[in-house]
Amino acid sequence: MTSTAQAPHSGARTAHPDHLGHVIFIAAAAAMGGFLFGYDSSVINGAVEAVRDRYDIGSAALAQVIAIALIGCAIGAATAGRIADRIGRIRCMQIAAVLFTISAVGSALPFALWDLALWRVVGGFAIGMASVIGPAYIAEVAPPAYRGRLGSFQQAAIVVGIAISQLVNWGLLNAAGGDQRGKLMGLEAWQVMLGVMVIPAALYGLLSFAIPESPRFLISVGKHDRARAILTEVEGENLDLDARVAEIEHAMNREEKSSFRDLLGGGFFFKPIVWVGIGLSVFQQFVGINVAFYYSSTLWQSVGVDPTDSFFYSFTTSIINIVGTVIAMIFVDRVGRKPLAVIGSIGMVVGLALEAWAFSYDLVDGKLPAAQGWTALVAAHVFVLFFALSWGVVVWVMLGEMFPNKIRAAALGVAAAAQWIANWAITASFPSLADWNLSVTYVIYTACAALSIPFVLKFVKETKGKSLEEMG
Repeated sequence: MTSTAQAPHSGARTAHPDHLGHVIFIAAAAAMGGFLFGYDSSVINGAVEAVRDRYDIGSAALAQVIAIALIGCAIGAATAGRIADRIGRIRCMQIAAVLFTISAVGSALPFALWDLALWRVVGGFAIGMASVIGPAYIAEVAPPAYRGRLGSFQQAAIVVGIAISQLVNWGLLNAAGGDQRGKLMGLEAWQVMLGVMVIPAALYGLLSFAIPESPRFLISVGKHDRARAILTEVEGENLDLDARVAEIEHAMNREEKSSFRDLLGGGFFFKPIVWVGIGLSVFQQFVGINVAFYYSSTLWQSVGVDPTDSFFYSFTTSIINIVGTVIAMIFVDRVGRKPLAVIGSIGMVVGLALEAWAFSYDLVDGKLPAAQGWTALVAAHVFVLFFALSWGVVVWVMLGEMFPNKIRAAALGVAAAAQWIANWAITASFPSLADWNLSVTYVIYTACAALSIPFVLKFVKETKGKSLEEMG
């Protein structure tokens, strides 16, 4: 009762920073990990066919090389919360930046297939860490009135990373004469595509030195004066600092250090709120969104699109992804999280169902019939648009804010790990499923999008406008 009574006195719920631009910079810098997440996740799209050709492997083996990074992601996500609680959010970002850099160099210069897979696991671990630390940090430094929009920076950075990776891939492919294995700077084009990530990885590391540590972490380790200074920076000078620090301290005193054990209970292994977080993560992946970014070039080539054009369509899909994300950023704090999720699910069902219909037709001279080909292309863009304006942003925002203080870091880690495992399941299964029946594969994704609607309506609670301390 104490923290609830203190909340109005601190002014946290209506706090407005004196320098909003500075707070935006802090959130954008933290979200740079999301940019790397998007870039690394999607850049492999440009290397899929080259890896298949260079190492002479089939669809199943190829899928494992593409998807193995997601195992690293799951491990990184599961451990990041504990690491962040011990050494701080900023140190976690710096570790991730170093691992990103090492992975980029190793992936660009592999001497064997297993070597490429190893570096992808290292990069995956860094992505997993960034996927947890970014939204958690932004949620902790953002004023409640702006938290939804600032929290959506993570997804905005992800989609920009995806788009930039596709644009860079397209440019490098053209420079190599349309051949993924063409020579560039003494390497094959696909190797250069993977190595370019050194640049944003280094930038992420540098930006991590320019932003403050989370005030909640500082209070947890007794650095109250520094925490007060940062709270003034991000929530404004009109805030009652004594009440705000007391409010955060009281919430933290009610909790033990976030651990896996805290998540247990409720009769079904995990507490119900943890299952909701896991459900959001799994549905976000089971609609097949990452097929659009890992395999889109291969997908379009499989239905008769020219390789260079297939890279261009991958880029246009990424632009639609950005447009949808901007729409979500505008409305997430106005409309709320739940309505956006439901609207997005309905739109995804339509787009995926149309893709399933189009892919049910036989190829003619190696191509889909014109009507079905254009329907598939437009429907793919519709699907990505509705995902981006809803689940792409809403899930990251909600995972950063829906859990009680007592279990936030650990619960976010488990939910993010579930997301990566679901991502791995979709990524590893798609090539074989597509070889079997591409249309039925999209029917499965359509069913998952449809099931997400009753899940959201029944189990997900709205978090718009609440302070983190009000979550429990």
